[in-house]
Amino acid sequence: MLGYTLSRLGRAAVTLIIVVSLAFVILRLTGDPGQIMLGPDAPPSAYAAFRRNWGLDQPIWVQYLKYFAAIFEGDLGRSMRDGRPALEVVMERAPITLAITGPAFLMNLMIGLPAGIIAALHRNTALDRAIMTVSVLGFTVPSFVMGLTLALIFAVQLRWLPSGGSDTWAHAVLPIATMGLIGAAVIARFTRSAMLEVMGQPYIRTASAKGLPWREVVVTHALPNAAIPTLTIIGFMVGSLVAGAVVVESIFSWPGVGRLLVTAVANRDLAVVQVILLAIGFTMVAANLAVDLAYGWIDPRLRLKPTPTGA
Repeated sequence: MLGYTLSRLGRAAVTLIIVVSLAFVILRLTGDPGQIMLGPDAPPSAYAAFRRNWGLDQPIWVQYLKYFAAIFEGDLGRSMRDGRPALEVVMERAPITLAITGPAFLMNLMIGLPAGIIAALHRNTALDRAIMTVSVLGFTVPSFVMGLTLALIFAVQLRWLPSGGSDTWAHAVLPIATMGLIGAAVIARFTRSAMLEVMGQPYIRTASAKGLPWREVVVTHALPNAAIPTLTIIGFMVGSLVAGAVVVESIFSWPGVGRLLVTAVANRDLAVVQVILLAIGFTMVAANLAVDLAYGWIDPRLRLKPTPTGA
């Protein structure tokens, strides 16, 4: 198990380094932050001073090495907009984003898992078709379309909920519902597929032939084996919650990390963008690492080293 864990940790570290490196290079190829911060009417000397103060006048490989050296010292840079540490700027918004992503993820599980299991156990019935129709609609509709539709119905037409802001709990309902419904549709679809694949296996037929109650067959034999492919999509969704919040927070004017990312990109606030991308990358890598380790715990065969074959 130790070797299995170390291999997954090594892969996660390499993935995170690649994500940080790509973000660093791409951000510096998208334009000069001085043009945004100082405006088009600033003299050339002001641009030169700005680039010198922020180290942008150095070759990109020098900037890259200094950036990584600073990361290992715990320095993630300072915001070009207000001079504060970029990590501090992002952490101020993190609880606001978690206030909607946390409940949305719970909504994903509480709706998606039961819906997928029920659809699989009632395959090719009207109930199955109804659940899958709703699931496919939720799976294919973009988040901004879902958000605008919910706002149009519940904020504009019915006037039950506010269309934007973050003053009260009611302002969080539509953002949570938008991410929750889309995620639940994805989980329901994959859970159904995983359950159907497991239900067709010989050991399920054997358990039924032995006279075990159907509930015991499903709970004891089917669900644990269907959990492995379902964990994959759940882990991916955990990692993409912050990335998905970018669109939702922009639609509903929710002042979280997602909206901060949009503003920081528009202002070319490099350090803030890098911290957010690093957080998104770390979340996705950590979620997938947790899924990999869960695989090894659920199915011991996955953590066994393959035995060499040959003469």
